[in-house]
Amino acid sequence: MKITGARIEPFSTIRRRALAQAGAQSAAPAAGGDTTAFLGLAERDLTPAVQRALQSLLIEIDDLRGEVARLKAQLAETQDLADRDGLTPLLNRRAFLREVGRIRAFCQRYGAPASLVYFDVDELKSINDRFGHAAGDAVLQAVADRLSGNVRDSDLVGRMGGDEFAVILVQADQPVAEAKAAALARAVEREPMSFGDWSAPLHVSYGVRQISADLEPEALVAAADAAMYAAKRDRGAA
Repeated sequence: MKITGARIEPFSTIRRRALAQAGAQSAAPAAGGDTTAFLGLAERDLTPAVQRALQSLLIEIDDLRGEVARLKAQLAETQDLADRDGLTPLLNRRAFLREVGRIRAFCQRYGAPASLVYFDVDELKSINDRFGHAAGDAVLQAVADRLSGNVRDSDLVGRMGGDEFAVILVQADQPVAEAKAAALARAVEREPMSFGDWSAPLHVSYGVRQISADLEPEALVAAADAAMYAAKRDRGAA
């Protein structure tokens, strides 16, 4: 990178700016009291040409820092998009399973309880058949909003695919999670679902499984799913 017509700054100014940008608070003075020593050179040793070269180098370093910051932000955004469900703002199955593993490790290390609740939207197929998939998608979005709007910031909600959702409840053993799951189901079912010229009540089935160290994340989710299907069979829900 060539600088044309750029003002040549004193090297002490260039060096202080570089150290500040690098996060350095101070630098040890060089022998003889010269505090601007750099790579074994004191300011008096730096010719105008060397100072121009150093200034050009520092500008290129600034540009590289900006590019790295931009790429990091882009990567974080891409990662966030990769973790999100395509229809709702919830975590997708892959990201949710990763969080189950993280919470499981935390519970194992600190002895804190946590539980999974697995939800299934009853009769979604009949809604799709009668009113179309746009209506079914609106139902799924409504369920996602009602679940995420009735949990704590520390809890996590994910869409596991199709008409199935799951919630991680931290600091909740099986009895506490059972009570919270019932409250979440009531919150989902409290208001009917409206779409176009039709309105219908929402119904969900759910199952609860406390997170334990003896099961891997997939097995824990499968256990909560099995509990949900057992409850669905008991109710005779479709």
